[in-house]
Amino acid sequence: MGYQVIRNFQYDYLGQSYALVYPNLHKYPATMLPQIGIDILREFTKLRGSLLDPYCGSGSSFASGLECGFSEMEGYDLNPLAALISKVKFTKISIDDLTKTQQIFRNNIYDFLKDENNIKNLKRPHSITNIEFWFSKQVVDNLTTIKYFIDRIKEADIKDFFFIPFSETVRECSYTRNNEFKLYRMKSEDILNFNPDVIGVFFKKLSETIDLYVNFYLPKLSKSKVKVKVYASNFTPQNKLFDVVLTSPPYGDSRTTVAYGQFSTFTNEWLGIKNARKIDQILMGGGKKGYILTDGIIADYITQISKIDYKRALDVSAFYNDLQNSIQKVAASVNKYGKIIYVVGNRTVKTVLLPTDQFIAEKFEENGCKHIITYERSISNKVMPNKNSPTNKCGKTMNTMLYEYIVVCEKK
Repeated sequence: MGYQVIRNFQYDYLGQSYALVYPNLHKYPATMLPQIGIDILREFTKLRGSLLDPYCGSGSSFASGLECGFSEMEGYDLNPLAALISKVKFTKISIDDLTKTQQIFRNNIYDFLKDENNIKNLKRPHSITNIEFWFSKQVVDNLTTIKYFIDRIKEADIKDFFFIPFSETVRECSYTRNNEFKLYRMKSEDILNFNPDVIGVFFKKLSETIDLYVNFYLPKLSKSKVKVKVYASNFTPQNKLFDVVLTSPPYGDSRTTVAYGQFSTFTNEWLGIKNARKIDQILMGGGKKGYILTDGIIADYITQISKIDYKRALDVSAFYNDLQNSIQKVAASVNKYGKIIYVVGNRTVKTVLLPTDQFIAEKFEENGCKHIITYERSISNKVMPNKNSPTNKCGKTMNTMLYEYIVVCEKK
């Protein structure tokens, strides 16, 4: 049994970027285009009420909901950095308070740096794994100084706002190759010539973040009475139902697909998040691999993988088992006739193309929903690796996902 898929060129958005509608305040891997959410919500005339995103990432679905007039939105993500980005983007802050804090912050930093002994007296972070491998001593000193003054900001929302440019500065001033999501250290010869102006980088990024927030987010938030709540946790059904679910779940386990945990490691460590290096293990499919799935649409595909590599088949089963459990919780949290929209890609493992879109439709139908339609769109504009190695053999690569699927279901 298969669920209907229609190639829809309207949703390709050729030549369009994420920044066309809502520029991101912070880099984040594999972000969904807000345009998708805006157009699909309008197509199915879901333009008011409450919206849930159970895997909210950096908040694309909230941008879509804000544009379409939703009054209440709620999101969850197990990655603390993702939750921080989403929260900051959709929290209304007084621009006067923000710019005043910016000026005071700048003055305090430069006054502090006039005496070298001040930096020596600050406690260095103990939560950074192999800190000397990833950061020079001077960079650590300057990041420690910036963090010290951010921690002294009394207003919680403004403090969170300052952590956004701080996070970008941490990654840019580390020895990490900045064009990678995973953690790869620069070549030794590049490190010799690497001497970033940490304080300068931070204040430049702070100004850019404020400009983007003031010009793109604050006007929308000021015109709307929307309430956005973001939680750095797994989604658990509460005593409330939502009118719409709009989300783009992970396409596979983070360790082998899009490395959300690795990308966020430095920020989460600098912010003092416990087990920051284990984020990928708690994300979907990252836990214990107990058994091979043998039921439903996905079973035959996993069986094919198991004949090639049994361990990888266990990994894939763990992901789909977690996704299945999550779908059950989401389906139970939707109002009657509410719409459920999942934007997903079908990944390849061991040369086997996994029909995740079909799996999602099947599982929602098993949980009291009806599949309406699935649209296929090109994802040429999505920031993902151009090639991967589904066989894990050196030199053998294939193109990554070329298409994305917009799965639309309705609660019966």
